[in-house]
Amino acid sequence: MTALPTLTGTHCVLRELRVDDAPSLSQNANNVAVWRNLFEGFPRPYTLADAQAWCDPLTRPASAGYVWGITRRGEVIGCMGLRPDVGWLRCNAEVGYWTGEAHWRLGITSEALGLVTAWAWATKPELTRIYAPIFSWNEGSQAVALKQGFLLEAHLPQSAIKDGRVIDRVQYASYRKIDTAQPSPSK
Repeated sequence: MTALPTLTGTHCVLRELRVDDAPSLSQNANNVAVWRNLFEGFPRPYTLADAQAWCDPLTRPASAGYVWGITRRGEVIGCMGLRPDVGWLRCNAEVGYWTGEAHWRLGITSEALGLVTAWAWATKPELTRIYAPIFSWNEGSQAVALKQGFLLEAHLPQSAIKDGRVIDRVQYASYRKIDTAQPSPSK
């Protein structure tokens, strides 16, 4: 993977996580309202040790892809991740995001998604599609995706497990604008 750049917006700055971000990250992540909207493996409670492991690139799983801390006024208030698919699906990347509940509905997460999407289109020429799987009840994350021009791509009934229950998801996606004047590849 390439080095992680700092991405600067008007509401937030996205940057590489540091071990000293762990207290702030733990404080924002250790909230049932945040946990409720994240994948089954997201720890609850979200301890300082969990945050330290996530903030340290040596202990964070390589499969996480690119991971930025979403910062506001120097404090890490959430995370934004972009995980490229591999093999024949390598033109796709999954994006995921969360912020602490105190920072919801301030335009921060929408801006962060826009920054990462623009970075991906500018630096990853093989990518043609960025997709965001979201729990169907999570209207806030759906609004974030819509605000950044992502399109509702699918309803995925009974497609995940959260808190021991089978749940529905939706999927949003953004597509690279492809020059249609280019000839298609030979068969």
